[in-house]
Amino acid sequence: MNRTREEALGEDYHSRLSGIETVPVRSLRSADTPRSAGENLEHVRLLSRLEAVLPPVIVHRTTMRVVDGMHRLRAAVLRGDESMRVRFFDGDERDAFVVAVKENVAHGLPLSAADRAAAADRIVRSHPSWSDRAIAGVAGLSARTVSDIRRTAFPQGARIEARLGRDGRVRPLDSSAGRIRAAELIAEEPQASLRQIAQQSGISPSTVRDVRERLRRGEDPLPNSLRSAAAPPVPTTQNQTDASSVPLPGIATGPRPGSKHGRSQTTALSILIKDPSIRSRERGRLLLRMLGASACLTPSREQLIDAVPEHCVDLVCQVAKEFAAAWAKFAEDLEVRVK
Repeated sequence: MNRTREEALGEDYHSRLSGIETVPVRSLRSADTPRSAGENLEHVRLLSRLEAVLPPVIVHRTTMRVVDGMHRLRAAVLRGDESMRVRFFDGDERDAFVVAVKENVAHGLPLSAADRAAAADRIVRSHPSWSDRAIAGVAGLSARTVSDIRRTAFPQGARIEARLGRDGRVRPLDSSAGRIRAAELIAEEPQASLRQIAQQSGISPSTVRDVRERLRRGEDPLPNSLRSAAAPPVPTTQNQTDASSVPLPGIATGPRPGSKHGRSQTTALSILIKDPSIRSRERGRLLLRMLGASACLTPSREQLIDAVPEHCVDLVCQVAKEFAAAWAKFAEDLEVRVK
């Protein structure tokens, strides 16, 4: 995402309007209007009878298309005006449409519910990183309605990393990656300030504080609400309640929770699952899924043996030995790499 552009879109668009200028009426082009029915002729006639100077219209500088004020432009033409006052909008055409919707919702003839919904649909597509509340504020709809419109516009779900809120601040939709990156930075630089880590990881200082507290307590940097999406779950069996209760074959795991040593220690697999340097990468998550599947073998070995039909014993033994050999070779290659 282009952060500079999104920050600019979060600003009050009035700051992007020029001062009042006078231009020839014939130089102005019809608007890209959110009104499906076009201009109301009765309203145009009413404005044309006014003797007062009409308020300035907003014009997109690049295209000279009217952004807001088509009724006033039609009225000026009807009464024979050769020039009219304008304020130029500096921005692209997508932003100009947003301004048109916002202005038409705020004053003048109200937009119909159908027009506001159609405008929101167009803005969702042109500015997918905008939050539902931000678009709702422009189109005069509820955030829930905009959310429904977004689901219709992107039935498979658009992959948007962050949303721009009404306050102009960009916030990630899923802070999992940022939390994992923050955990890595905290491990590398324990004395770094919350603000420094927040800037590097793309999350708020308060979220960094939560990550730091979780690590201090020996917990996962991700809360339960994010954990299932960010890291693969370890398969469980009837005799296995969590990853820390599963000993890996051939790996010394130390005292178990509640043992006579009186101190709870985490198994090797559980430690790996909580390591952000592994779980933050796709290949690392694949490794965890494979290790997790292997971890299920120990507590359910007898049940699995009973499940093998006699005529499949040779084949299952062959596959199991091949897999065991592959894991052994994997372990050997890892040991060679670190030597």
